[in-house]
Amino acid sequence: MADSAKSAAIEIVRTLRDRGYHAYLVGGCVRDLLLGREPADYDVSTDAHPEDVMRIFPKTWAVGAQFGVVLVPVESIRSDGARSPSSATDTSHQALATDYSTIEVATFRSDGLYTDGRHPDQVTYSQDPRQDVQRRDFTINGLLLDPTTNQVLDYVGGLGDLHHEIIRTIGSPEKRFDEDKLRMLRAVRFAARFGYKIDPETMRAIKRLAPQIAQVSRERVRDELTKMLTEGHARRSFELLDETGLLREVLPEVEKMKGVEQPPQFHPEGDVWVHTLLMLEMLPPGGSRTLAWGALLHDVGKPPTFRVAPDRIRFDRHVEVGVAMAEDIARRLRMSNDDTHQIAALVGQHMRFADALKMKPSTLKRFMRQPQFAEHLEMHRIDCLASHGDLSIYESLRQRLAETPPEEIRPRPLITGHDLLAMDYRAGPQFREILAAVEDAQLEGRVTTRDQAIELVRREYPLERRA
Repeated sequence: MADSAKSAAIEIVRTLRDRGYHAYLVGGCVRDLLLGREPADYDVSTDAHPEDVMRIFPKTWAVGAQFGVVLVPVESIRSDGARSPSSATDTSHQALATDYSTIEVATFRSDGLYTDGRHPDQVTYSQDPRQDVQRRDFTINGLLLDPTTNQVLDYVGGLGDLHHEIIRTIGSPEKRFDEDKLRMLRAVRFAARFGYKIDPETMRAIKRLAPQIAQVSRERVRDELTKMLTEGHARRSFELLDETGLLREVLPEVEKMKGVEQPPQFHPEGDVWVHTLLMLEMLPPGGSRTLAWGALLHDVGKPPTFRVAPDRIRFDRHVEVGVAMAEDIARRLRMSNDDTHQIAALVGQHMRFADALKMKPSTLKRFMRQPQFAEHLEMHRIDCLASHGDLSIYESLRQRLAETPPEEIRPRPLITGHDLLAMDYRAGPQFREILAAVEDAQLEGRVTTRDQAIELVRREYPLERRA
């Protein structure tokens, strides 16, 4: 798909030029190509107006036409470079539900004021690419590439900043951040992703304007934080969030982890913040977003429950408190119900691993069959590595999972409520107790057939006790 997207983008540039327009690759794809990285997507910048782009290409989505932006599906550009025949331009939102890879084609423009903190109130189309790049966020994202000659056009000093590994806004940092406050978070993410420094003037502006991040929609903040957590540089991202002052604005509960001591016999690595950073450091690029958020928030209940007892530092009920806090954070950031449930489960279950090998077989099998248990197990692994380093429980559970057939962990029920009714038991709350007792016996191997299960019920729950 990456090769087809690149080929499609180059073909769009060629087609526009054949029609007499200027066109270039622009933005992150140019930056990544210069760094020897695979671009996630490709953007084209041109002096062709949106109606011209929609006339030239057989299928487009004019979802951002008021800002000079048109999407061209990769599938509408054949791999041999020719444009595929297609129906008339489709600008419906329903079309966007189709899983297409697209090329964003944007008209050269200059922007007016951003009174909503995200979109310009008005745009003015331009014939000059120099004017267009001045509205972009960072110098390393303001480069143009002629794919037919591989010539790079740099009107903002992006090549120098790539060479010196600097994240710097194009023009005034205050103006760029005033246009879109999310750019402060993006500066942090790019600096962490590439291992770059943030330009001092840009850094000062972020520190000064950090409280204004509250003006950004929670969904956009959530998505930016999730990218930080899952791009493979989570620790550095959160160190920079803390350094810039953005952390206390977007996740004050996490910022409060700093300086919260832990009992050294269990956590020789240091306080809750240090422990959490060590876990974030082990998150792989492209990993699960719920695992990443679970790792970030697994000890979020420790700061409010910290106390120094006569024997040692304690965090009474920090798991229950942490679950409630994690759910509040997930709701605040407009996470889906499924993600909220899984993140809360990761927080709620992470301390149970300490007793896993002491559990009776039925309890252990129920523990191991909870949804997405692989994430729970992985979080236990990095939790151990970020503290005492003992992976014995992790290795033992891995072995048990490998050796235990799935049907033994989640066996088909031997009897149901209908069977209890047929045995003259009256429906009621105790049905659950009876069926759970039968399942316990089944998981522990004490009963293996339906007849044995019925015999257990009659023996342990005689009908005269049901009257």
